[in-house]
Amino acid sequence: MKRSLFVARLVLLCGAVSGLVSPTFATTDSLSKASGITKVQDLVIYTSPQFYCAFPSVIRKNDGTFLVAFRRAPDRRIFGEKGNNHVDPNSYLVGVSSKDGLHWSSEPELIYAYPFGGSQDPCLLKLKDGTIICTSYTWGFIKPEAREQMKKPISENSGATFMGGYVIRSTDGAKTWKGPYYPPHISPELNFTPMGEPMPAYNRGALYEGKSGRVYWVVAANDSKSPAKTSNHLLVSDDKGVTWKYTAVVAEDPKVTFNETSIYETPKGDLVAFMRTANYEDQACIARSTDGGKTFKPWQSMGFKGHPLQAHRLPDNRVLLVYGYRHKPYGIKARILNAECTDFATAPEFTLRDDGGSTDLGYPWTVQLDKNRVLVVYYFNHDMGTRYIAGTVLEIK
Repeated sequence: MKRSLFVARLVLLCGAVSGLVSPTFATTDSLSKASGITKVQDLVIYTSPQFYCAFPSVIRKNDGTFLVAFRRAPDRRIFGEKGNNHVDPNSYLVGVSSKDGLHWSSEPELIYAYPFGGSQDPCLLKLKDGTIICTSYTWGFIKPEAREQMKKPISENSGATFMGGYVIRSTDGAKTWKGPYYPPHISPELNFTPMGEPMPAYNRGALYEGKSGRVYWVVAANDSKSPAKTSNHLLVSDDKGVTWKYTAVVAEDPKVTFNETSIYETPKGDLVAFMRTANYEDQACIARSTDGGKTFKPWQSMGFKGHPLQAHRLPDNRVLLVYGYRHKPYGIKARILNAECTDFATAPEFTLRDDGGSTDLGYPWTVQLDKNRVLVVYYFNHDMGTRYIAGTVLEIK
């Protein structure tokens, strides 16, 4: 869909609440024949007919338990509204937990409720010392007469005004959270907040802690109004996510939008950005830095569609790359790349799910369960019904 990040995220399909998916067990021949992959199980991690749930991330905490964070908002159809969208005044960051990655707490706990608007896309990162970072961004619901007086330009959608990104942190295993901490405004960003301030940096995507302890985060910037598009840029933190500084352009183009991006550091120390695009036939793209993030080489298409992507290091240093697929048949896909992520053009594509009910699904995120098994979490729907948090267990030998 040829739209910028936030326009694309707002156009959702609606429908009647469908039946829930029970855990299933299956082996897919195409998975098993290449790279030793076997699909073991599909899971329902959290669902409720009253709530629209989406955009999860997952970590394993230092105590061995698992945490899935996601955005939960009322399913507006319970009020008689026709459907949902990706901005909501009652959109909060919540989480469910598990001891084994298979059986999950039934009621989510509140992670954070932003005081001035609804929050989106909690992106979790557990650091080596156990500190947990969670990034998000928010929309404020402000009356039209007030929006008319705001310093321009601003970003508006479905009656909401974009407010930019923020970071929260936990040093006690997600029992309590401190923040919000605000990342800096970066100069390519044109928009202002509703308060008339330069927009704090923001983005959906996996952060990464490098071997040095530096944390890397690729953010987006609305750098053009005509055409409306965003570019990607690298921020780094040397104090575990409290403060951030700008280092480099990751990818920009006169026409192509680069937005929801995950960053990964290879064993050799390259930084690899896996980028979602718009105005580029939904092509997944890649950009690489070989100098620690000071500069990035020119971006290139990976040769397939994905929206968006996340990279996970396997025990043998190969990389499991997962992504949503928003073309028929809708679902979740994956590839296994070599340790340096150089074979993306030739790595076989595997289908984890192809039974989705509409384009409104995906955003997968991966965690290691044990030496041979991984859990891929994502949001899903059937027949355009209830959006819920789901998972697939893979065995990878």
